Amino acid sequence: MATLTIRMAPLLVLWLAVCLGGTWAVDRGNFKTCDQSAFCKRQRALKPGESPYRALLETMELTNTRLTLQLINDNNKVRLLLELYRLQGNITRVKINELKPLKPRYEVPDVLIREPPTEPLSLLSQDENGVVLSLGPESQRVIVSARPFRLDIMEGRDVLMSLNSRGLLAFEHLRIRKDTFYYKVTSAVASVWNNIKRLFSSQADPEAEKKEEDDPANQAEEAKEEEEKAEDGMWEETFKSHTDGKPNGPSAVSLDFSLPGVEHVYGIPEHADTLRLKTTNNGDPYRLYNLDVFQYELYNPMALYGSVPVMIAHNAQRTTGIFWLNAAETWVDISSNTAGKTVFGKMLDYVQGSSETPQTDVRWISESGIIDVFIMLGPTPKDVFSQYASLTGTQAFPPLSALAYHQCRWNYNDQEDVQSVDAGFDKHDIPYDFIWLDIEHTDGKRYFTWDPHKFATPKDMLQGLLDKKRKMVAIVDPHIKVDTNYKIHTEIQSRDFYIKNKDGGNYEGWCWPGSAGYPDFTRADMRAWWASMFAYDQYEGTMENLYTWNDMNEPSVFNGPEVTMHKDAMHGAWEHRDVHNIYGFYVQMATAEGLIQRSGGVERPFVLTRAFFAGSQRYGAVWTGDNAAEWEHLKISIPMCLSLGLVGISFCGADVGGFFKSPSTELLVRWYQMGAYQPFFRAHAHLDTPRREPWLFGPENTALIREVVRERYTLLPYWYQQFYNTHHTGEPVMRPLWVEYPQDPATFALDDEFLIGRDLLVHPVTEEGARGVTAYLPGKDEVWFDIHTFQKHNGAQNLYIPVTMSSIPVFQRGGSIIPRKLRVRRSSTCMEHDPYTLYVALNPRRTAEGELYIDDGHTFNFEKKEFIHRRLSFANNILSSVNLTPAAQFSTSSWVERVLILGASKPSKVTLKTADGQESQLEFDFDASMSVLTLRKPGMNAGADWTVTLQ
Repeated sequence: MATLTIRMAPLLVLWLAVCLGGTWAVDRGNFKTCDQSAFCKRQRALKPGESPYRALLETMELTNTRLTLQLINDNNKVRLLLELYRLQGNITRVKINELKPLKPRYEVPDVLIREPPTEPLSLLSQDENGVVLSLGPESQRVIVSARPFRLDIMEGRDVLMSLNSRGLLAFEHLRIRKDTFYYKVTSAVASVWNNIKRLFSSQADPEAEKKEEDDPANQAEEAKEEEEKAEDGMWEETFKSHTDGKPNGPSAVSLDFSLPGVEHVYGIPEHADTLRLKTTNNGDPYRLYNLDVFQYELYNPMALYGSVPVMIAHNAQRTTGIFWLNAAETWVDISSNTAGKTVFGKMLDYVQGSSETPQTDVRWISESGIIDVFIMLGPTPKDVFSQYASLTGTQAFPPLSALAYHQCRWNYNDQEDVQSVDAGFDKHDIPYDFIWLDIEHTDGKRYFTWDPHKFATPKDMLQGLLDKKRKMVAIVDPHIKVDTNYKIHTEIQSRDFYIKNKDGGNYEGWCWPGSAGYPDFTRADMRAWWASMFAYDQYEGTMENLYTWNDMNEPSVFNGPEVTMHKDAMHGAWEHRDVHNIYGFYVQMATAEGLIQRSGGVERPFVLTRAFFAGSQRYGAVWTGDNAAEWEHLKISIPMCLSLGLVGISFCGADVGGFFKSPSTELLVRWYQMGAYQPFFRAHAHLDTPRREPWLFGPENTALIREVVRERYTLLPYWYQQFYNTHHTGEPVMRPLWVEYPQDPATFALDDEFLIGRDLLVHPVTEEGARGVTAYLPGKDEVWFDIHTFQKHNGAQNLYIPVTMSSIPVFQRGGSIIPRKLRVRRSSTCMEHDPYTLYVALNPRRTAEGELYIDDGHTFNFEKKEFIHRRLSFANNILSSVNLTPAAQFSTSSWVERVLILGASKPSKVTLKTADGQESQLEFDFDASMSVLTLRKPGMNAGADWTVTLQ
C-alpha cells in the first residue's frame, strides 16, 4: 500500500496532503538523485584513470584456502587488506577492508546460508609485477597486478572479468573529525609522543626511521593528519528538511568491473525498467535503496521497494554473475563501448574489420560497509543460478494453494463482505484459494489484532473459509502503534527491542497508526520474539488457514527522509545506513519462522513481502508494489518479474488490474490473462477505486476472466513441479528465453514474452485494441504447439498471431510432456485427488519427456522423501512413467484419465502395460487434421510404473 491517508491523526493528514498534493504520481523531489546523495556524487566525480592503489607483494600470504595481500593508497598511505578465495562451484570471492579501521566496518550477516566452502588455491608464478594463481583444472587463473592494483580472471587466453581495470577502486577510511576538540588534543599529544620516539629510536637505530615509515599504524596516523579537502556531505548531509549526521564521516566503497565480450547485463532489481539493463552515462546510475515509492515511474533507474545486488552478464559463449554483498545504499553505473551503436554501425565495424571487442563496464558504489564480492563464473546460465543458490539458498517451496488465485483489496470491509465475496466466486463458478485483508481489518492499525466491530468473530470467518478448503491472508506491518494499552508495543518497549534514534531514545516515525515505533529486526532475539507472536494463543482469532503479508517494510516512515528511516538511527552498534536494505529481509524471515513455529514445524508458510534483499527467496513471495491500472504497467510487470527470477526470487507477481486507478474492462481482462501465467497470481486494488471483483464487468468479461483463472488451475501440477525444481536448483520459474537458448542473440533483449520452466512459452497481449501479436519462437530444430488449438509451428521464427479478447498466446515446446488437471473445482485443495491429463508434444525426432511431482501440498514432509517424482518419456512409440526417486515413499489416489499426443501418427492399436505385467488395449481417437492422438481412460495410478505402446 502506498502512502495515502485513511482515518489518520490530523497531523499526519496534513503532512500527507502537503506531500502528495492529491495527485496519483510519484513526486521525484521526495527521492534523491546521485547528485543529491553526497557519497554517490563524490565517488562519481572520480574518473577512470590510473588507480592510486598498489599491491604490496611482500605482504602476500597464501594458504591452502585463501590469499591475503595488503593494498596501499599512495595518495593518503592508508592500507587495505585484500582477501581472495576460490570457492566450490567455480566462484571467486574478493573481500577488501581497511587493514586497521578505527572501528569495525559492517559485514552483512545471515544472507549467506553458510560459510562458503573453499577449494585450494595454488601459485603458478610470481615476480615484482604481480602473481598468478590457479583457479582449478579448467585453465582458469587469476592475475594480481601490483602497480597499479588490478585483478584479472582468465580462462585460457580469454579475460573473463577484470577488477579495478579502470582505476575506480575507492575505499573511504574511517577517521576522526578534525574540527573536534578531541581530535585536536589527541593529535597534539600524538605528535609530541611521535617526535620523542623518533629522537630516541634514531639515535639507537639508524634504520628505525625507515622501519617506522613502513609501519602500517604510523601510515594510518599520517593519513589522518593529511590535509584533506572538506566536501559538503562528508560529515553531515541535508535533504529537504532532514539532516543526516555522520559521526563516522565518509565511509563509501567502490569498485569497477570490466566484462570483455559482453553487451547484455541483467538483474540488480528492483527497477521498473527493461530486462536488459541500460547504460547510465547520460543519467543517474541504477539505485539500490529500499523505498516506499508512491505510484512509481517506468523506465528509469530510480530505487523501488527491494534490492538484490546481483548482476548477470551474458553472451553467446558464457554467462557470469557478480554478487555485491552490501546492505547500504548502493548505486550501479553501467557503460559500454557499443552503447548507442545502431545495427548498421555494428555491421559497418564488422565489414571494415574493426577489432574493438564489445565490453561492458560496471561500477558499484556503496555508502558504507566493506567490499565483499562473489564472482560467479558460470559458464552456463544454469551454472550461475546454481552458484548463486549455493551462496544464498533457493526459493522456498510454497504450499500448492499459494500458486493458485488470490483475491485482495484495500479493504474488504467486514466479515459479511468477506462472506459475500467468497459466495460470489461460487455463484460465478470462478475458483480461488486465498482472500486477503488489508490494514482496515485491525483494531486501529494495531497489528496482530482484529477490529472488534467489523471482524468480531474472526475464527467463525476463517472456519467458513476452511469448510470450503480456502484460506486467508492478513497484513502485519513492522511499524508498531505507540500506545500504552497495546500489548505488542508495551512488550517491545519493555524488552528494549525498538530501533534507537541517534540520541539513544526509541526511534519514532509516522505511519498508518500515527506515531509508530520500529522493532529492530536485525536482532535475533527480537526476531524470535516476533515469531512467537504468531502462536495461536498469542495472535488471537487465528487458525491454520490464516497466512501473512508484510507490507511497508522498507521501512516506510511517512515523515522520514525519502519516506524512510533516518540513516543515523541505531541498530545496536550499527547505523541504519549500514543495514537499510536488509531490514525487510529480516521482517519476512521472522514472520515466516513464526508461521512455521505455530504448526510445530510441520506446515510450510506463506508470507508475501514488499521489501527484499539477496536471500529473501528463502522466506516466500514478493510483488512489484503499488502499480497503476495502465497498459505500460501491465507491460513492465514482465521484465520486473524476469529480473527477480534471474537473481533467485521466483515467486513474483504484480497486482492484477493495477493498484491505483481503475482499469478499463479490456485492460482488466488482459491483466488476468497475464497474471494467470505469472508465478504469484493476485488481484489487488486501492481503497479509493471502484470494486472490481471478476463478475462486476458484465457476463462476457466475467466469462473471459473465469476461463483464464480456470486455465491457471488446470496447470497447477506444472506450476508446482516448477517450484519444486527451483527449490532444488535455483533456476527461475518464469525465465527469459535466453536462459534456454543462450546462443541465440535474438532472445537476449526480449522482455515481452517469457518461458515458464522449459516448456511453456507465453506472449501476453499488452497493447490496447490489439488484433495480433508477433511472438518469437526459438530453436532452429524445434517445434511449438499452440496449447489451445494444437497447431504446430516451427522454431526460429517470428510468428504473427491474430488475437481476440479470449486469446492468450501460449505454446508448448515440442519434446515436452506437461501434466494438467482438467476437473477445476472451487479451490486447489478440492482438486487434490483428481485425475491427470498428460499433454505429450512430440519434437521432430518424435520424442518427448517431462516430470510429474506429487506430495501432500502443504507440509515439510517432502524433506523426509514423502513424495512421488516420476519421469515421463516418449520414444520409439512408447510412453512410459518411471520413478525418479526410488527412496521416496508417497501414495496418491489420483490417476491418469487421458493422454493427448500432439504431432502424432494414427496407430493401429494402443496397449497399456502396468507394473504387475498386465496388458490391456486402450481406446483412442485420432484427429488427422491436427495430428492429435487422444487416449481415453487409461486409468493407471499416477504414482505407478507403466508403459503405453503405439503400434
